[in-house]
Amino acid sequence: MSSGLTFGTIKRVGAILLAIAIVLAAGIVIFQAPAIFGVEEDPQASITFEDQQGDGESVTVDEVSLSEGGFVVVTGSDGETLAVSDYLEAGSHENVTIERNEDAQAELVGQLTATIHRDTNNDEKFGYDDSDGEEDPPYLEDGYPVSDTATVTGDTSDALDDSFTVESLSAPESATTNETIEITAEIANPTDLGSQQSVELRLDGDVLKQQTLELGAGESGEVSFEIETAGLAPGNRTIGVYTDGHGALDEIDLTFHTTPGIEIVNGSDDSITAAVATPEEGFVAVEDGNGTVVGTSEEIGPGEHNNVTVEFDENATVEDDEELTAFVATGDPSEPENATPVEYEGERIETTFTLADVPDGSDGGNESDADSDE
Repeated sequence: MSSGLTFGTIKRVGAILLAIAIVLAAGIVIFQAPAIFGVEEDPQASITFEDQQGDGESVTVDEVSLSEGGFVVVTGSDGETLAVSDYLEAGSHENVTIERNEDAQAELVGQLTATIHRDTNNDEKFGYDDSDGEEDPPYLEDGYPVSDTATVTGDTSDALDDSFTVESLSAPESATTNETIEITAEIANPTDLGSQQSVELRLDGDVLKQQTLELGAGESGEVSFEIETAGLAPGNRTIGVYTDGHGALDEIDLTFHTTPGIEIVNGSDDSITAAVATPEEGFVAVEDGNGTVVGTSEEIGPGEHNNVTVEFDENATVEDDEELTAFVATGDPSEPENATPVEYEGERIETTFTLADVPDGSDGGNESDADSDE
């Protein structure tokens, strides 16, 4: 073999090896691209929040795992933020105790939801509520917040020595949202002294009613509460009866008493009046054929409302023969673009109409009465 042939072969082999090295290096760069260019995988989290007994002032989350730092936020059945954990570093945490916020309107009892939030501005301070959701949003899994729900009952182990005790609780298993229901409880005085104490009735942790009961030493007595269900949101609700240091829970399934819907009572070139039946708190919005919201009502609660007025925006031009849609939505009436339409059996609660087809309300015969329930 000539020296020229040997040198040429060596050059070709070297070129091949160089090409392989370049390909391998490129593969490494591509594989590491997310880290090199600052692109990270979606943050992940998980949480376990078991049923427990508590004192109304704190709860314990069994386990929480965060790929980034963040917080655990505890909310009541109405969505109110009741407690926020201290800042949690990335990783796994067990038995996380969370204290009730000083300004919380309800105690940490009933059905509670614990949701994991991120710390998007890295200040280790929870800012989701104060920023209207712009900062520190929840961790998501399949598009939904990572959360877990638990039922928290009164802590009998820490009951006051002189407290009455709730021996039993009786409530209907189900009811509709237009009736009166009765809840009864057997209360005992286990002490050696007669006394007079307060007994509270709570729904999802919120105090609805209370009454004073007087019992002698070792005596028992029955208390009875009546609740008007009109205006309550349907769903599985938690009922609790509490003394100073003791309590008992039961559940009731509330069903909306009628078919949700909207009927346009009258209309004019600047507003419409509607009769509304809605199972959720929200408002009525009217949109034109292009899907643009041209007006919203004030907020209304669950139930039936005879006269809900929707005033059209000053800049909106609504023709008599233009097809409009009125629908129920949840959210802020001043920000209808961020609202969510309320659905019943998979369909929006809505009606279509034209101003030409509804009675003329320009004479002002109907006043707005968003709080009028039947």
